[in-house]
Amino acid sequence: MAKSPRSPAKGRTRWGLWLLAIIALVAGGAVWAFRAPITGYGSTAAAYSARVACSCRFVAGRSLKDCTKDKLAGMEAVTLRDDPEAKSVTARFPLVAEATATYREGYGCVLEPYES
Repeated sequence: MAKSPRSPAKGRTRWGLWLLAIIALVAGGAVWAFRAPITGYGSTAAAYSARVACSCRFVAGRSLKDCTKDKLAGMEAVTLRDDPEAKSVTARFPLVAEATATYREGYGCVLEPYES
């Protein structure tokens, strides 16, 4: 009985899985190595966006959709959500940071936690 040759598709699948594992390992290492700057930039972006969007929304009286135009280049990942009753805007940098700014009469928009 003769051995049947290995199917070429099976060999490619095995190499593809190894390549995928190596890429995931390298990406995970890069995220681990740069976790401090990523966290810092994410926290800063969320806080800045919340403060600026809150001022735009509750001081200038513009809509939140219009306020998203004021985001700086590079802050496309930051999402904004407003709460008109609380007069606050929450900005979120996915998986990294979240910040809320609330309008306070006489103070303008301040980041939470707020202590008077």
